[in-house]
Parts: sequence; structure tokens; C-alpha cells
Amino acid sequence: MKAVAFTHSHPINHEDALIDIELPMPEPRRHDLLVEIKAVSVNPVDTKVRRHDEPLGETRVLGYDAAGIVRAVGPDVSHFGVGDDVYYAGVINRPGTNAEYHLVDERIVGRKPKTLSFAQAAALPLTSLTAWEMLFDRFKIPRDQTMQGNILIVGGAGGVGSMAVQLLSKLTDLTVIATASRPETVEWCKALGAHHVINHHHDMAKQIADLGLEAPDYVFCTTHEATHWNAIGHIVAPEGAIGIIESGKPLDFSVIMKKCVSVHPEYMFARALLQTKTMSGQHRILEAVAHLVDNGTLRTTMTEDYGLINAANLKRAHAALESHSVMGKIVLGGF
Repeated sequence: MKAVAFTHSHPINHEDALIDIELPMPEPRRHDLLVEIKAVSVNPVDTKVRRHDEPLGETRVLGYDAAGIVRAVGPDVSHFGVGDDVYYAGVINRPGTNAEYHLVDERIVGRKPKTLSFAQAAALPLTSLTAWEMLFDRFKIPRDQTMQGNILIVGGAGGVGSMAVQLLSKLTDLTVIATASRPETVEWCKALGAHHVINHHHDMAKQIADLGLEAPDYVFCTTHEATHWNAIGHIVAPEGAIGIIESGKPLDFSVIMKKCVSVHPEYMFARALLQTKTMSGQHRILEAVAHLVDNGTLRTTMTEDYGLINAANLKRAHAALESHSVMGKIVLGGF
């Protein structure tokens, strides 16, 4: 089968940063589904793994988001059958989705939204899971529109931010403040349901105060956590909560300690990687997201289609993500 891999951690402009290869067909075991990949999307984690996890010459296939058709199942599979349309985000310690066929544990898979194409659906899994788990599992924000207050989403136009804004504006009664810095990303955030949009390159606390809003009870920083850490530490309300999805430089907790602020890391791969008791929760989240898409509550965050799944097009997608200027999600489909 065709696949796209990397063998060394090269810069994306290197000729062999990503290469087209042929691999044997995988066979499903236990809870595995064998999925014929119809579309994938690209996430910052793809570029981080390519840049920092040196394979020392071995072929490693990247890719986590996918949508496709189940072609075979393992003996312990109970949720899906051959021919089902599915979407999912995979796990970081198994071969990735940038291949014609892919194995994935059914407990982290959902049925593809019926109203979306494979490409549109492939944009959703990783970012939907990350946003949902942070908002409703880590922050424990109720989805019954009974809680009032403010939440700040830093990076509202990115993949995770785009889903967080939608989930909050549609399923909660919180006032959603998103950050964006370009006219097109400001409009994108507003279209997704943000009540207010501020610029994260300027004084965010002043902008929030100028809007007549109280300090946010929650701050979800979806990007450049180290850059924004001091600012969001001062912005968040006393006894509030901060959510982060990146791990980088050590963070200074002195400001938030004095305010009794809680910090919630979110790592979407944790459940599958560690085989937690709540692993099948991701199956349920993806099923819920598909239902919300099909009833018109949520929309796809696909903004660009880069064409066929091959090394050349994936290099373009990685380069775009590394430029930190992507709005929504880049999708590729077919081989």
C-alpha cells in the first residue's frame, strides 16, 4: 500500500523531509479496525513529531486525523462492521494515517457525520476531542447552559480554538472571548460564535476591560503557551482555571498561586496511549460530535484542500502549519 513517511528529522524544505513509500497491508487484531483512508487532516503535532522525534533511518508514518471506510475488523470489535464510514484521531505510538490503509482501536473511533464528506469529516477528530476534553472533562463546564461567566480562548482561529468556540457558543451560556490578529481570522471566530474577539498581540487584559467584561473564569490557551503565560496568569479571575495543550518551557506559577488558579493540561492521546479506564470515552465524544454536526449545531473547520495524500502535498501542509498562519484545518484526500 502507498504511504508517506519520514526517516530523519529534516527541516520541511529538505528534499527528504517526507517521502512516498510502499508498505505491506496491516492486519487487524483484537479491537482493531482496518480502515481504508479516504481523507486526512494535518495538525501541529505532525510537524512537532517530524522535527523532534528522530527515527534514525527507520520509516515512520505520520498523521492522526482520518476519515475512511472499515474494510476488516479484529476479533474483539463490537461497535463497527465492515463498510462503516468512520472518523478518528488515532494514537501517537502507532503508525499514522498518511497511508492507504490504517489500523486503529475501535474505542477511539466514531461514525463519520452523515452530512459531511470524508474530507470535511477528517478536519474534526483531534481538535474536537482536545476541545471537548478540556472544556467538559478538565474544566467540567456544564453543557446545560446553566453557568454564566466569561471564558477566553487564546488562538480562536486555529484548529482547536475553532472547535472550542463552537462548542462553547452552542452548548453553554458562557460569554466567549476569542483571540485573533488578522481581519480574516477575526471574522472566522465571529462566524463560529465568539461573542467578542480581541488581539493577542496587544494588552489582552486592557481589551477585556475596555469591553466592560469581568476577568474570565476560564482561559484556554491553545497555542504559544510560554509566550502568553504571564499575560493569562494576570488575566484569569481568582479561583479560575487555565487550560494548556502544549508542553515546553517551565512555567512560573507565582502569579496564579496567589490567586488559587488551577491549571489543567490536556493531551488528547493520553487515553489511548495509556489504555485508561475512560479510553472508550473518545468513541462517545466523536459520536456526540457527529450528532451535533448532523443536526446543524456544529460545522466542519476544514478551510483548505491540498489534494492527494502524497509527500509533496503533505510537505506543503507542514510548511503552512509551521508558518503559524493557518486558519481552521488543512485536509488532503485520496492517493
